[in-house]
Amino acid sequence: MSLDNILPLTDALVGRFATPPRARGAVTLGVQARAGATHIAHLRQAGCLKCILPTVFRDDAEAVLVNTAGGVTGGDVIEVDAMLGRDTHLSISTQAAERIYRTSDGTTGNVRNRITVGEGARLAWLPQETILFDRARLNRELQIDLAPAAQLLLCETLVFGRAAMGEQVHDLHLEDRICVTREGAPLYRDGIRLVGDAHAQLSRPALGAGAGAVATVVCVTPQAEALLTPLRAMLPESAGASLLRADLLVLRALAVDSLALRRFMIPVLEFLSGQSLPGVWRL
Repeated sequence: MSLDNILPLTDALVGRFATPPRARGAVTLGVQARAGATHIAHLRQAGCLKCILPTVFRDDAEAVLVNTAGGVTGGDVIEVDAMLGRDTHLSISTQAAERIYRTSDGTTGNVRNRITVGEGARLAWLPQETILFDRARLNRELQIDLAPAAQLLLCETLVFGRAAMGEQVHDLHLEDRICVTREGAPLYRDGIRLVGDAHAQLSRPALGAGAGAVATVVCVTPQAEALLTPLRAMLPESAGASLLRADLLVLRALAVDSLALRRFMIPVLEFLSGQSLPGVWRL
C-alpha cells in the first residue's frame, strides 16, 4: 500500500477515535397493586441505565437506578419513564450520587424523567445527590403527573464540587426544571438556571451565602399542613419550609457541603415519608 493511501486511512481513524463516546440509557418501569402489595408490572432497561429491585419485605416496593457509565457528560442522554398503578407505593432512588462531568466539546448532557402516579398511589422520588464538576453542562427535567388522590415526596439535591477535594465550580451551564401536575394541571413548577461562575454566584449573600449544596423537597399529601410546624422545628437557619396550599409543602435547604446537608436532611425525609430511607442512602 502506498503512502498516499495510508495517510487518508490514518486521518479517518484518528477522527473516529477522537470523537468522545456518548452514553445512552433508558428505563421504563411500571408497578401494580396485587393482594395489598406493590409488584412490578413491567420493566425495560436499555444502554447504560439499569434498574435494581431490592427485596424489602414490605407492602411497598423500591427501585434503584444504576448508571453503569459512571456519570453524565456532554452529549449523554439518560431517560426514565415510570407508571404507578392505582394504590401502589414506590420509592425510586439511585445507587450512588450522580456525577456530571466536564464536557470536552461544549455539548450538553440531557436527563429526562417522566412519572405518572395513579389514583391512591404514593411516589417517593429520592435520588441521591447530583454532583456538578467544573465545566459541566446539564439540561435536566423532571415531570410528575398525579391522579386526584395520589401523594408525592420528592427530593433533589445539587452539589457544586466536592468540598473534601477542594473543588470549586467556576464554569457551569445548568438548566434544571421540576414540573408537578395533577391531572395535567400545574401544581408545582420550579426551575434553576445557573450559568457561568457558580462558586462566585453562590457566594453572594442573597443567593447562596457560600453554600456548596442545595436541596429541594416537595411533599404532596393531605397531611401537609399538620407536618409544617414539626418540620420547621427540625430545620437549621439555612433551610426553610412553606405551605403553598393545603396539600402542598415545599422545603429549600442550603449547606456548606453535601455531608452537612445529609446530616439534617435524612431525618427530615424520614419524617415526611414516615419510614426509613432506601438502604442505598446508608451505604
